[in-house]
Amino acid sequence: MLIIAVINQKGGVGKTTTTLNLGHALALMGHPVTLLDLDPQGHLSASLGVHDPHVSGMDVALLGEQSLSDGVLSVRENLQLIPAGARLGEAESKALPRDRLHNLLKAQFSDQVAVLMDCPPSSGTLVVNALVAADSALVPVSGDYLALHGLSYLMATFRNFETALAKKIPLWLVLTRYQQRRRLARDVRDKLMTYFPNRILATPIRESVALAESPSFGKTIFEYRPKSIGADDYRQLAEDLLHRRTL
Repeated sequence: MLIIAVINQKGGVGKTTTTLNLGHALALMGHPVTLLDLDPQGHLSASLGVHDPHVSGMDVALLGEQSLSDGVLSVRENLQLIPAGARLGEAESKALPRDRLHNLLKAQFSDQVAVLMDCPPSSGTLVVNALVAADSALVPVSGDYLALHGLSYLMATFRNFETALAKKIPLWLVLTRYQQRRRLARDVRDKLMTYFPNRILATPIRESVALAESPSFGKTIFEYRPKSIGADDYRQLAEDLLHRRTL
């Protein structure tokens, strides 16, 4: 089972979009997948059409009030979601044991091929829990200068996490909102290849209006525009992840 924390402290780089569509791509390939919405804003849940403010999930599980399996929603064939829940912000503010999520996952979900965790843009309790539970981290990086600048800060924080947790966490990167014709985007790609050799998944996710629109309809890209470049890219990214294909 792959347990992957999708992280980046910078917002707007495609964490939720990647968790959503990479998860559904794997599910469409026939692999059982569970998505965990670890962002108190609940964007992943909303992107799958789950808007009920009374639905609980990650919040009460992390607060120790129920098991993870109690919050599971079957949202698509082979795809299940544990929504954020209205009290996840409360969990974020508490000094939770950093291995709580690890222990919750360890006891369940062994039948899943992948568990993908959509993390908040922070370095707090929820991200620490995700990294302790994860066997790898996936970092979406958009093709612009500020994203590259933010990545250097993230990497410093990430190394501090590894030291504090006494755990080496394999790191993968995915280029998002990529525009091949822009020199800056190509420069960002080249710099990443220099600093992270063999760690960048082979398929960049190209800029796409459909990818930006689909969450507002509670749909993945495969439901909203199945023949779009966004759908093509996330299909290929799923293959990259399974077969460790890199630039």
